[in-house]
Amino acid sequence: MDSKAKPEIPSTGGRADEQSRQEGLSTRRLQQFRADKFTHFFLLLILAAATVVFFKMIKAFLLPIILAAVFAGLFFPVYSWLLKKAGGRKSLSAFVCCATLSLGLLLPAYALASLVAREAVRLYQSAESKGNGRFEENIRAKLQDHPLIQKLHLEKVPLPRTFERLAKQAAELLSNAINVASRQTFELISTLFITFFTMFYFFRDGPLLLAKLKYLSPLADDYEDKLIRRFFSVSRATIKGTLLVSLIKGILGGLTFWAFGIEGAVLWSVVMVFLSVLPIVGPWLVMYPAALILLFNGQVWQGIALFLIATFVIGLIDNLLEPIVIGRDSGMHELLVFFSMLGGIGLFGVMGFIVGPVIAALFLTLLEIYGKEFNKQLALVHKRPNPEIREPRQT
Repeated sequence: MDSKAKPEIPSTGGRADEQSRQEGLSTRRLQQFRADKFTHFFLLLILAAATVVFFKMIKAFLLPIILAAVFAGLFFPVYSWLLKKAGGRKSLSAFVCCATLSLGLLLPAYALASLVAREAVRLYQSAESKGNGRFEENIRAKLQDHPLIQKLHLEKVPLPRTFERLAKQAAELLSNAINVASRQTFELISTLFITFFTMFYFFRDGPLLLAKLKYLSPLADDYEDKLIRRFFSVSRATIKGTLLVSLIKGILGGLTFWAFGIEGAVLWSVVMVFLSVLPIVGPWLVMYPAALILLFNGQVWQGIALFLIATFVIGLIDNLLEPIVIGRDSGMHELLVFFSMLGGIGLFGVMGFIVGPVIAALFLTLLEIYGKEFNKQLALVHKRPNPEIREPRQT
């Protein structure tokens, strides 16, 4: 017998078993991948549906939330200073900061708005009571003896009565405007109350909330920081530009009152500064009644000149200066600032002059991020690179 051991022949059955195990493992991995993909898709679908319902639920509070985020970012250094003085007590520091801001901003504005409304109503009533007396005595002679009136043979036309009726209609129109402004003031008060209430939690838990949002965002850290910086820079520029333009309008209104010999020019100048902060309730609420009073007192050309200055000089400062000032500080084009402010007021109401430019700036920032992320694809489409766009940083 041969003592040498015969070599073992590899079994084909073992190779088949190993191949079957590999195929089974690949099948299980594919099934697991499909199951995970279906789970993720289902989760995103539920999240999208819940987001839509949640957005509709808080839609009425969207404006106060945005305003709270804006003011919390602007006054966060004040909160940080109070936090150091309070020994790290967040709730106390946030409450003191919100209370100080509300007492320092809300109450004086509301008191001045109420003062202007009462004074305007008194001026309307005084003008209407004097309409039948002094208007007939002073205006009739000047109008009927005017060379242009005699040349056109209009001296027999009851012009004073016609102007008196128009003046009363204008007074009624302005009175209705005051009522609308009063309702909007009440809505503004309620909006600011919710804003300050939300600011309390933004001050106290703001850094934690911001870190949580940044973690949930799939964007790179550089892009997230850029969005945050743009949000606060535009909101700061909007508020600063609005205050600067309001100061200019109040000073011009006071100088106009002083030039026409109207008493209390300094007081009315201060009132017009505060009124100019609100885009809808502006200096016209003071200047139009003053122009009517001048007309009723027989100072026709002075009243007309005051009306024209209020409409075409002071009234157009918003459209000329605010886009330039805000656009320069926020890095946006003046035309975009103009349309975003008007669109913000139409969509969000009075406080939309802050929210509109902020949303427009965030939109532009997202466009810049899109241009950077898809720079290669856009360059292939246009067959040339964009020299203004740098390659995104690899994270």
